[in-house]
Formats: sequence, structure tokens, C-alpha cells
Amino acid sequence: MKELIGLAEQAAAKLIARKQTIAVAESSTGGLIAASLLAVPGASAYFVGGAVVYTREARRVLMDITDETMKGMRSASEPYARLLAEQVRRRFASDWGLSESGAAGPTGNRYGDAAGHSCMALAGATTAVMTLETASNDRQANMHEFAKTALGLLLKNLSQ
Repeated sequence: MKELIGLAEQAAAKLIARKQTIAVAESSTGGLIAASLLAVPGASAYFVGGAVVYTREARRVLMDITDETMKGMRSASEPYARLLAEQVRRRFASDWGLSESGAAGPTGNRYGDAAGHSCMALAGATTAVMTLETASNDRQANMHEFAKTALGLLLKNLSQ
């Protein structure tokens, strides 16, 4: 967790300096991204909210993403990660939306992705989307690596 908080501290400093806010929608990280950002003192200056969007029901209720909107799209994909980042940004009226969706393990998901597969996206002044494949079935290690990579994606784009 210390590594994640270190990344979050760097991102927090940039968000505070810019007077910008962020909202997070995460799935297989189970709240680690939000927890890392909230572990930084003064988080209320930049963190407006977040959600663990782990199920279809959570996606509908928390993010207002309907089954109709999901036609032709699946979770744990780059298009879905982009949609989720844009939607959390809109719903929380934040400057940035950060999302993650994947398969932490020890097995893959129902879409055929292996454990260690995650897609993440950032929506805001710039948009960035990426896929990570850890090739590991270690659930906790994957959750940490997914959160680390998502925070890295945020930090990289805040540094531009």
C-alpha cells in the first residue's frame, strides 16, 4: 500500500496545484485506487467520489450505464474502461475520471480474459486508455499492480 500511496501523493500534489478534482470507478482493484488517493492528507481538495463497479447491477445503479449502452461492448475492455472513466467524470462533475476493469484472478473472467488482465482509462483534459496483462493468477498481487498502473496513468497525464 505504501507504493500506491506514494503515487497518490504525487498525483494529489499535481491535482491540488491545478485546483482540479478526480472521481474513480474501479472494479477488480476493489477500491485500492480510491483508498490510495484518500490516504493522502487533504484529499477533500481533489477527490470528489468513487465507486466499486463490480457487477452489472452496480454498473447500472452507480454509473447509470444501461444494458442498451453496453450492446456490442464488454467489461474488461478498453472501450468499456473509456466509457466508465467518462461516466464517472460526468456523474461526479469532476475534472478527471479514472477507471479500471479487469480479472484479478485466480481465474479469468467470463469474457475469456486470463487472470491478470485489466483495462484502465483516464478522461479529462486528455483521454488515455490502456490494457495491462500481468500473466499472473495471484489475485492480491494483480489488484495491487492494476491500482499501481492506473495511478501511474493518472500521474503521467497530469505531468504533461
